[in-house]
Amino acid sequence: MTAVLAVALLLGGCSQVDGNKGGDGAGAGSEGVPVRSEAAVKQRVARASGQILDVIGLKDRAKAKDSMPVPLGCSDHPEGSGVQRVNHLWSLWGPTEAELEGAMDRLKEKLPASGWSIAGEGLDDSRAKSPRIVAESDDGQVAADLRLRIAAPGGKHGSAIEVSVATKCFRAGPAG
Repeated sequence: MTAVLAVALLLGGCSQVDGNKGGDGAGAGSEGVPVRSEAAVKQRVARASGQILDVIGLKDRAKAKDSMPVPLGCSDHPEGSGVQRVNHLWSLWGPTEAELEGAMDRLKEKLPASGWSIAGEGLDDSRAKSPRIVAESDDGQVAADLRLRIAAPGGKHGSAIEVSVATKCFRAGPAG
């Protein structure tokens, strides 16, 4: 349960999972938030996304909609505090529903051998009740939310795996 809470905090906002060490207790200050190079954090997120894509195993048969990893403010820190996280959203579509379901099974099976812990799995809260996996990197710095979206019969869009990879909050600076 603790891992699910930690991952929810990583993906849903920027509450510090480490208990706001050195902060004001309310999450508003930036004391205790680690200083990291934004470029290094973006590279870490891109590597994590690449790892996930490799485990999915459908690169040669799928189309991808990719964005660049982008810095976002952390919801429990004031704007201008310099506290941020990096988020990378992307999706994969084109293979059959069965192939995408197989990819979700591979993620559950193989992510732990690739430096990830499965923090949660089941159905999301959408009307479609999409299959969902929440994973956290073994170092606790990155979390991923993976969802299988099954297309409605006759729908405009095909089935896809949607991926959100996000970091813990940090302050941008020269430290690595």
